[in-house]
Amino acid sequence: MFNEICIYEAKIDKQNEIEALMKDVAEFYMTQPGVIDVRYIKRTHRQKDFNAVKAGEVPIRLTRNVGKVTYLLHMALENEQAHADLCVVALEKFYKRWNRCLTTMPKIYLGENIV
Repeated sequence: MFNEICIYEAKIDKQNEIEALMKDVAEFYMTQPGVIDVRYIKRTHRQKDFNAVKAGEVPIRLTRNVGKVTYLLHMALENEQAHADLCVVALEKFYKRWNRCLTTMPKIYLGENIV
């Protein structure tokens, strides 16, 4: 299995627009050959510190966004070729809408499953 993880930083005033876009993109991706799963995640919590983690404390809910809102994508695909094929059509179809919402280019991580 091949994976893509993206970290997006969105403009605060574009939250509704980017979340609607993510729904459209996820629906589109799931119709494409080789796509196994698509998940978009909004960062809503943070850890207090490592000692809190060791103590089993629950994460702290974020109450405000300063300058940006962070989202993540986790997508699982059959292989690298499925990813390459998907990127071509997705960029053609959605690039302009993404560009309007983001503060910077997304950080993209690609890799294969270990376990």
